[in-house]
Amino acid sequence: MRQITKEFPGVIALNQVNLSVRAGEIHAIVGENGAGKSTLMKVLSGVYPHDSYKGEIVFQGKPQAFRDIRDSEELGIIIIHQELALVPQLSIAENIFLGNEPARRGVIDWVAVHQRTRDLLKKVGLKESPSTLVTDIGVGKQQLVEIAKALSKNVKLLILDEPTASLNETDSDALLELLLGLQREEGISSIIISHKLNEISKVADRITVIRDGATIETMDCSDGPIPEERVIQKMVGREMSDRYPRRTPQIGETVFEVKNWQVYHPIHPERRIIKGIDLHVRKGEIVGIAGLMGAGRTELAMSIFGQSYGKHISGEVKLHGAPVDVKTVRKAIRQGIAYVTEDRKALGLILHDDIKQNISLPNLGRVSKRSVIDEGKEVRVARDYRQKLKIRSSGVGQATMNLSGGNQQKVVLSKWLFSEPEVLILDEPTRGVDVGAKYEIYTIISQLANEGKCVLMISSEMPELLGMCDRIYVMNEGSLVGEFAAAEASQENIMGAIVRAGSTK
Repeated sequence: MRQITKEFPGVIALNQVNLSVRAGEIHAIVGENGAGKSTLMKVLSGVYPHDSYKGEIVFQGKPQAFRDIRDSEELGIIIIHQELALVPQLSIAENIFLGNEPARRGVIDWVAVHQRTRDLLKKVGLKESPSTLVTDIGVGKQQLVEIAKALSKNVKLLILDEPTASLNETDSDALLELLLGLQREEGISSIIISHKLNEISKVADRITVIRDGATIETMDCSDGPIPEERVIQKMVGREMSDRYPRRTPQIGETVFEVKNWQVYHPIHPERRIIKGIDLHVRKGEIVGIAGLMGAGRTELAMSIFGQSYGKHISGEVKLHGAPVDVKTVRKAIRQGIAYVTEDRKALGLILHDDIKQNISLPNLGRVSKRSVIDEGKEVRVARDYRQKLKIRSSGVGQATMNLSGGNQQKVVLSKWLFSEPEVLILDEPTRGVDVGAKYEIYTIISQLANEGKCVLMISSEMPELLGMCDRIYVMNEGSLVGEFAAAEASQENIMGAIVRAGSTK
């Protein structure tokens, strides 16, 4: 890719970016949110057609002018987006060959479809039946189905945008091993975008850093792993000595309590998902919830927040020792409880609305007079949060769907901070967020705790919990199986609690 320049209204997303990928290499692209990484890959894969940008793409020695994604796929350039493009209610086989079905005289050859699917699933290490519905397999396996789908199209260059953002450590390791295997055995070149620098160091042959829409440096890993500190410095343009803000906790009395909380599955009401959980958070305290994927952490958080997940919910929520009604989201917000969802696009934002409308949504009374929204006040509030949280955008009138993932996350956080919560539940608050933006979010979380707020933080990144939390609960299969003060918490202790709980079942 030579001198690629891409503009949106009011924003230069890419400014003369250069990128080269060698045959058979795994090439990592890193940068802050909004740096232009995903935009560059959308240019390469034909999502943005040739006449919408300046510059040149050369693939296997020939200049290319892709009109759409089909053009790039015909040459073997396949992109797997962060939001997986699978149809949940179709089978694995139907998803892999959707729009590309083997047919005889216009009739789909299902025998061929299932045989080829079995061969592809074997390549990616999946033992599922081709007729298994995608909705019945986990996110890690869905990623492998996407790769099998790419292999069905004779992939030569595989582009993966944040492939491990939603995966636990085991699934992430399996995916990275598969990438290395495809490189060794098939000679497939890959481009991987990720904020997880430890994963990049495992697989990347070269690393290209993009900052503010421009190429900063391409680093060769052939002489050994590149130090993370060097990569971070290139990404953010400054040294970062600390990953987590320093803080002296000022912890007070118990403010938030959950007693004997039980939740049943919304579709299969005989299945108990949350099994009699008791927890508490004190004033000024950051409490973490650790656990493997599927432990029930998100289900717990959503059921507390206005019973937005589950059926036959029982138990008690208390604030300052008194029971409170949290049976609807509106009631939960009125009680001073806020929930930052892990799924910002589906549950956290109205993507077609602009930044200011999303931020003001949970607390319209503060920007209204006699039930009429004061647009000037709404704009001032949004500008204030845009500045505080360093949201990169052309202005507060920009549609949130056009922001990068990390900046969307900052809008979600702004929205709930504007609701003035007493209790803030954070579900994977830094998923898909770069190291610089993570530090900014951590700083905000620390400030909230210093102001006496209660913070309940769910994260699949163990170092994040250990770096931020004053106390950590451990969850496994819908139950709390451990609790550690910050001084006692370690990855070994947390995993030990999970393993011991599993072995007693």
